[in-house]
Amino acid sequence: MSLTLEQRPELLYIELRAALDYFDKPLGSLSDDERGIVRHRALMAYDIGARALASSEARDVHVPEGQVTRALREIESRYPEPRQFQEELSRHGLDREGLLQALYRELRLEALLERVAARAEPVTDEEVARYHACHKDRLQRPETRTVRQILITLNPDFPENTPEAARARLEAIRETLLADPGMFADLAMRHSECPSALQGGLLGRVPEGHLYPELDAVLFRMTAGMVSEPVQTEVGLHLLYCETIHPAGPVTLDEAGGRIRQILEQRRQANCRRAWLESLG
Repeated sequence: MSLTLEQRPELLYIELRAALDYFDKPLGSLSDDERGIVRHRALMAYDIGARALASSEARDVHVPEGQVTRALREIESRYPEPRQFQEELSRHGLDREGLLQALYRELRLEALLERVAARAEPVTDEEVARYHACHKDRLQRPETRTVRQILITLNPDFPENTPEAARARLEAIRETLLADPGMFADLAMRHSECPSALQGGLLGRVPEGHLYPELDAVLFRMTAGMVSEPVQTEVGLHLLYCETIHPAGPVTLDEAGGRIRQILEQRRQANCRRAWLESLG
């Protein structure tokens, strides 16, 4: 007996995926309104895919079996337990064979659309430069700071890592550094319990919001060359060294050119796919 459109595994799969993509919930957990939105979008996606896969350009597009299997595993990983995934499939009339069939269709469609997108004209250097010139006000680099740290973890089971002992150790290290901040890297390698000790405590060039809030609040009040007082976070006590302050400013064409080219290429490829799909009627 032939299946109705609503029973086809390809459409059922699209609905399951749309529920996760749009609402981050299993299909069976959607409200009636949410289910209606998902059904509408799934039907539209199915129809577009059907027209694309019926085109002459799709005849020689195939997908390796291993790629389909990997896609199945990725979907399974989005459910807390394998049992929940199996129950979700059964609840909506899908089985493993039907899901593999749906995944094959989806991956074949993706491969077809990638082939179409590859026809897009390449982005020129002039176009990249023009985009940069027109968006200079939005292409701004935030202030960053090159920072090093010395971390001593807190553990009352070890005498040298009790809160009192750790703070005393850091205060002694800080006294040495106040006299000679240039010793920070050497002292970090000798005393820090952070993996960054291997690089002299270097955490790198960081923008505000990158570190623990307690460290952020201190670091972005420091001047260049300054060593902080001990700062406590959930992982222990820290000494920070603000090595260099890099002011905010415009991003140069050399810095932004690669990302700009990627944006323009993605936009052009999307337009190419859209125009091709619309040409199918």
